[in-house]
Amino acid sequence: MTGRLADRLVALGVTGSIAAYKAPELVRALQAEGAAVVALITPAAARFVAPLALEALTRHPVEHDLMALLPDGRIGHIVIAESADAVLVAPATAHWLGAMANGLAGDTVTATCLATAAPVVVAPAMDGEMYAHPATRANVARLRDEFGYRVVEPESGPLASGAVGVGRLADPNRLVDAVVAAIGQRPVRAPDAADRPPRVSPPREADLEGRHVVVTAGGTAEPIDPVRFIGNRSTGKMGAAIADAALDRGARVTLIAGLTSAPLPARASIVRAETTAAMHAAVLDALPAADALVMAAAVADFRPRRRAEHKLTRETGLTVELEPTEDILAEAASRARGLASPPVLIGFAAETGSLERAAGKLARKGVDLLVANDVAEPGSGFGTETNRVSILDAGGGRDDLPLLSKREVADRLLDRVARMLDDRDSQGQTSRMSLPTAETTV
Repeated sequence: MTGRLADRLVALGVTGSIAAYKAPELVRALQAEGAAVVALITPAAARFVAPLALEALTRHPVEHDLMALLPDGRIGHIVIAESADAVLVAPATAHWLGAMANGLAGDTVTATCLATAAPVVVAPAMDGEMYAHPATRANVARLRDEFGYRVVEPESGPLASGAVGVGRLADPNRLVDAVVAAIGQRPVRAPDAADRPPRVSPPREADLEGRHVVVTAGGTAEPIDPVRFIGNRSTGKMGAAIADAALDRGARVTLIAGLTSAPLPARASIVRAETTAAMHAAVLDALPAADALVMAAAVADFRPRRRAEHKLTRETGLTVELEPTEDILAEAASRARGLASPPVLIGFAAETGSLERAAGKLARKGVDLLVANDVAEPGSGFGTETNRVSILDAGGGRDDLPLLSKREVADRLLDRVARMLDDRDSQGQTSRMSLPTAETTV
């Protein structure tokens, strides 16, 4: 790659101005000069520009959650801070300028700027009166004069408020020039790709548009008394990744969430069901309208036969008699067979030490696909960012996947679901065409 930014990694920080819609144009302008680009966005910015669009353009994960880890376990914004040759914050809102001037690391953009030794270029964009306010001017002056940031002043013209004034985001060519000047003759900070943020596969097409995908996520909590329960270590990350991937592919998603600690996609219709009985009812209620049911939740196999009405004490002791819980997946499979258009059914099997029982479970449950993993394997257990799974199908096939991010596992699984749904529709259409009509019967 040639250009003034060849071999450079530029971090583009996007904050919540309406000018955030220009972020894809900025990515392209930086790439045209040879740069690799990684995007960081604030929660407000995500309302103006889709993270998926930036991920598709940059081929890097978009950093929007301070607490999120990369698939390899590294802290995303720290990796960017240590490997980027420059950070460009464009647009920079009045709120972000104030937070940055006072060192308040409440989002990935400010946190990265605080953690990096790379040059920082700031491009404010806001209403003209906001930019002219003494507080804003003082924050800009501090960033420029005390922090050494290069500030690219906004341009004059029509603003989102309808007024005309100084506040428009600077032209992309000016911003690229500023990044080039800020880097100057500094050596490349992280020439080894392993030290940079990982690349991601290009996004899948919207092959689930018009489909309704029901996903279960998390563990279930079976009460012993009002404060104690029998549960497991599931965080809901795998189910959340499947739901998020399905949404990105155009599906309408119902996410039936048990006990979870992972962030759940706000775009999904979320149904809370923290006990097996509640999840059982929610799944059966959603089943008739589902095109696919993905049972990624870690559902308890047993629950206390009796629940104490009051908190048990040390003095009273504790003896718990257990009874089996409802077999949600088996019942869903049984009911699905009676539907005019049965959904594709996917079960999950969390095993330890071996996956030998997985094939038997697939047959016993009557599902189309079974995703099995060894939760004792490093990187493949509860709460990890990665997973190593085997996907078994009803025809006896088995696909052993390598260790992947949970999002990539989700997309590999949904690739198969999309094909199965297309095949189902094609078979249904063929069957309808082959039915005898009044004209052909005798």
